[in-house]
Amino acid sequence: MKSAPDWFMYFIWFWTVVLILFMSVGGFFMFRKFLKVLPQRDGKSKLDWQNYWVERSRELWTEESKEMLHKLVSPVPGPFRDIASHSIAAKIGQLAVESGASEVTSAHCIEGYIRATPARDHRSLKDFLEKNQIDYSAYNHLFR
Repeated sequence: MKSAPDWFMYFIWFWTVVLILFMSVGGFFMFRKFLKVLPQRDGKSKLDWQNYWVERSRELWTEESKEMLHKLVSPVPGPFRDIASHSIAAKIGQLAVESGASEVTSAHCIEGYIRATPARDHRSLKDFLEKNQIDYSAYNHLFR
């Protein structure tokens, strides 16, 4: 019986590498999600806290602030937009509640958006804010 041709063996090795790569990338993102649901020292997970701040600030949101949030999360790719919107809304809600505001303002939205965005994305965040002519000069100290 003859052995498999060389091109077939290369074909098998190529797909083996591709599958291992895809499983590694998927596993990485699943692990990150798993870390978010682990309880912290206070007994609540990061997702629990996000849900808490969104619910606590729900009545403070106006149509204008919802529009601002929608505008701010527009550069996020579609499949991730809902998750990003929820985590950013939680940070904005936390800022509004802790400051004792009667409603969420655009200042809360900008500051919460900057605080909720990872430091690695701050450069593109600045570009987005400048492109949309949103004044963020009061929050320059939050950028790294």
